[in-house]
Amino acid sequence: MRNSLIKFFLPVLFIILSGCICSYLSRKYPESFALEVTNGIDIERKDASVFVNITMIKEKHPDFNPGAFVIIENGKEQASQKLSIDDKNEEMVFLADFYPKETKKLTVRYAKQGNKKREYTKRTQSILSIKSKGKWEGNKYKGGTFKDTNYLKVPAEHTDHSEFIRFEGPGWESDKVGYRLYLDWRNGTDIFGKKVTDLILQNVGQDGFESYHEMSPWGMDILKVGDALGIGAVGIWENGKVERVSKTDGLICEILADGPVHSLLRIKYLGWKTNSGKYDLTSRLSITAGSRLTKHDITINKDIDNLCTGIVKSEGVDILKSEDKESGWSYLATYGNQSIIGDKLGMAVLYKNEDKVEISEDELNDVVVLDPKEGTLTYYFLAAWEQEAEGIKSEEEFINYLEKIIKELDSPLSIEIM
Repeated sequence: MRNSLIKFFLPVLFIILSGCICSYLSRKYPESFALEVTNGIDIERKDASVFVNITMIKEKHPDFNPGAFVIIENGKEQASQKLSIDDKNEEMVFLADFYPKETKKLTVRYAKQGNKKREYTKRTQSILSIKSKGKWEGNKYKGGTFKDTNYLKVPAEHTDHSEFIRFEGPGWESDKVGYRLYLDWRNGTDIFGKKVTDLILQNVGQDGFESYHEMSPWGMDILKVGDALGIGAVGIWENGKVERVSKTDGLICEILADGPVHSLLRIKYLGWKTNSGKYDLTSRLSITAGSRLTKHDITINKDIDNLCTGIVKSEGVDILKSEDKESGWSYLATYGNQSIIGDKLGMAVLYKNEDKVEISEDELNDVVVLDPKEGTLTYYFLAAWEQEAEGIKSEEEFINYLEKIIKELDSPLSIEIM
């Protein structure tokens, strides 16, 4: 009898509470408009990221205030955030689940003035943590404690293993996976394999500079990068080999977003010296909740047709390529026992076919050479470790996963501001 009453009253209580929350939000955010978001393909999408340009919103709703808004779906508030790359590039981002071919109608509520921050479960983060209250002795930083920062102009003394930057560079993660970039002459990207869905980077490396190379309850660093690109780092393809972003006049790293839904960091490579010339290159690395993908947006100040990215080579693993096609997206991937502890790991870079120059390799890397359009280039990279929560455990699963990602990239969500 008691269980029956509980089963009856819980839905009723949920409806009452939802009504109270909606009433509260209506008072705090009195203005509103509708969004229609359509999944145009015949596959289910979970935790699909929805980005809405704020300039486009203001064209229809000039009084929209990106400092105070909420997203409502079927009476329930959805986690959202404002994303600012600069004053001219602002977006609203949130997540939604879609059935095949589904169109959702959501409500955006807002207040015309003020800043009203809502608290949501944090499912992404980006971190840059450096030591202070110590001192440089040559290329080593002695003493001091780590402190998070949103901006760093990398000191001239800094090099690999200087023990100045926690886990040697910026890190970013979702509830699926974590990554880090060596913010020095190596400029490779490494992987933190996660056995948990909790965020972990805030604790990594605090108890010892390289403790993350040992298995912990949360997971560990799972990739041997060496002198290669690692996964998804940018380089230039010259004379049949990858030249990494090693020699520069300066490096600047900034955390642009550290949010519940989306995190983003930017690295400016000033005066990148290569055999063919000198460039200023800006790299933006971002990740969204529920996703393994890192989006890599690149701008370069000169015309160039031989930027490249790729995956560090491992012996005895399968190289996977999607079928050639004239439009849309493709992948270059590897799968097999290639983690640092010898278990199964899948890695992939995903690129636009219109940007591809060639697929190649050198001694250390499997490579895709890319041609930026008007100085800009976008590609993605991802890692899938078998020890993840609900991890991918076979090559067949990994290929199916990649094919689904390609379909999603080929068919972005359709958004209509009502």
